[in-house]
Amino acid sequence: MITPFKDQMKTYLTYLSAILLLLSGCAGSPPLKPDTVQHGDYSYLKAHLTWLIEQEMSEQDVEGLSIAVVDDQQIVWSQGFGYADQVRQIAATPETVYRTGSISKLFTDTLVMQLAEQGKLDIDRPLQTYLPNFAIKSRFPDAGPITPRNIMTHHSGLPGDRGNGMWTKNPAPFSQLVYPLKDEYVAYPPNRIWAYSNLGITLLGTMLERLTGQDFSSYADRQLLKPLGMTNAAFSLGIEGKLASKAYKNDQEKTEVALRDMPAGGLNANVLDLSRFIAMVLADGKANGRPILEPETLHEMLRQQNQDVALDVGTKTGLGWFLTSKPGIGEVAAHGGATLFHRSLLTVAPEHKLGVVVLANSPPTGNLIDKVTDKALKLAIAIKTGQPLSDDAETPEMETRGLTPQQQQLAAGQYATALGYIKLTADGDTLATELNGSSLDLVGRGDGQFGIRYKFLGLIPLQPEQLAEVGVSVRHVDGHDLALANWHGQTFVLGEKIQPVAIPDSMRSRLGEYEIVNLAEGEAMVPENCALRERDGFLMLEYSIPTFDMNNLTFPIAPVSENAAVILGLGRGMQETVRLETIDGQDFVAYSGYLLRKK
Repeated sequence: MITPFKDQMKTYLTYLSAILLLLSGCAGSPPLKPDTVQHGDYSYLKAHLTWLIEQEMSEQDVEGLSIAVVDDQQIVWSQGFGYADQVRQIAATPETVYRTGSISKLFTDTLVMQLAEQGKLDIDRPLQTYLPNFAIKSRFPDAGPITPRNIMTHHSGLPGDRGNGMWTKNPAPFSQLVYPLKDEYVAYPPNRIWAYSNLGITLLGTMLERLTGQDFSSYADRQLLKPLGMTNAAFSLGIEGKLASKAYKNDQEKTEVALRDMPAGGLNANVLDLSRFIAMVLADGKANGRPILEPETLHEMLRQQNQDVALDVGTKTGLGWFLTSKPGIGEVAAHGGATLFHRSLLTVAPEHKLGVVVLANSPPTGNLIDKVTDKALKLAIAIKTGQPLSDDAETPEMETRGLTPQQQQLAAGQYATALGYIKLTADGDTLATELNGSSLDLVGRGDGQFGIRYKFLGLIPLQPEQLAEVGVSVRHVDGHDLALANWHGQTFVLGEKIQPVAIPDSMRSRLGEYEIVNLAEGEAMVPENCALRERDGFLMLEYSIPTFDMNNLTFPIAPVSENAAVILGLGRGMQETVRLETIDGQDFVAYSGYLLRKK
């Protein structure tokens, strides 16, 4: 991930500080690894993870964090670190309640599968069967239906979000999202590509309300949270209460405003609560002696659903779960979460009957949560199986080299990515680009992939740890030239190579700056500096969200009619429709619920 300038500066300074500490021999050392570990003795795991978490929290500006490690039906370790409330000096503990973000989707999907078990819905029938007022336009006449199954696997083709009003002081009921969709378009035909959609899961929440006749949060509490024994968990628009953590970023307290899309991200819980959910998964669907899900249903949720989708390069998904294979761990099923400031990750390793959940009240500047989770699972597997504790192998420094003319020719060009527009051009023996104001180079690597090199202040080539771990390749897949990223053995689509599309004069006349005229009251993520531009032969949609250091975002769009264009690229947020309207003689742009008027 390429961070905004301020975070890039911090990453560079952290990187430089780490080098100086290593050179001076002053870096903190992990606890001494024992020669042997008794089966089931987790004391070394606790000591090592305590050291690792404290070190990473300090380096990555995390104020408070809680963790729990689950061995089958037992929590073998749970602990809090830092502060849930720094001003009042309230320590984070295993009981501290956090916003769990998209971990919520696992619970919403579980509720859907419970109804399927009861014969109240068929996940392969059209969503409209159970939500009759749902309708959305499509440019794909031969496409199959949007179903609960392809929503749960993020293959519905629905837009990723309805941005306006999503994070706001007084959000409208999420069930109202269904009405404006009749004027919108799907981004893809169903089952074409994995494209993450909060909107889709929120529609499932609306479907649940209609089928059960109960409001979503109350139904989830009675049907799932209480039967699991999750006594401090609840679906809610916001977070409050004596156990609730505050939110932080860059050592400053922040406000977690309410989230409209409650089924997609509104679960509040602590690590003890979420450990009960993990234990249910490891017990084949049972909790407290009663079935939450039938074993067959749970196995279906954990089964890969997208093996026949060519464009899902490297992405494996179950029903709700993301499926990966990790070195030294094996097959895992997981789901992470992010609200405005809280971060989370819940992971199970079914083969070993182990699980880990990590919750934090601050966005780390690096990969703290993944790093801690992977280490916890590796140690737990060794302790549970009686294997020797492996040494922490240092990641060998990746050899970099200049690019050949053939490599430059292969990758040079213009790309549409989730990070924005990228143009790669030959520069000496590298490929140079700028992304959101930052200078980057692509260089050769010993493994045949491209490496990313960041130019500090646009001049000094560096390769901080996070960028050095990412390999990039270009591959032709199912008619598309894709830029693929490989990180820790996992491959995902980074972007698509694109070609300019003719811009009709009717759209060129709409170029200029725009302002939002229907912003929801108390909106937290306010797009600013909105504009339509022409650049490098493309029509570009530009905006910034300064509150969250998202600046100079630029997305190429391609006309599909006289009054509509789609965002180019593949994946989440790509191929979504931007409508161009004229109201009372004034030019407007409509996108993701926002209505923007030309200045």
